[in-house]
Amino acid sequence: MFLLFGFGTKRQNLGPGQNRTCPRCHNTTQWLRIRESKQFTLFFVPVARWGRRQLEQCGICGTAVEM
Repeated sequence: MFLLFGFGTKRQNLGPGQNRTCPRCHNTTQWLRIRESKQFTLFFVPVARWGRRQLEQCGICGTAVEM
């Protein structure tokens, strides 16, 4: 019997976010809104998702802040 399964993090782009000053790189830019969740797949089909959270990510350095 052969089973294909996986575990990982899925990120979904929700569009542009607010203009913010980044705490890491200190640049002011428009951030990107992202929804992130952990998922388990079986034969490339998502079976379960958990740990869902929404983030905003800096467009320059990639730092993410939870909303």
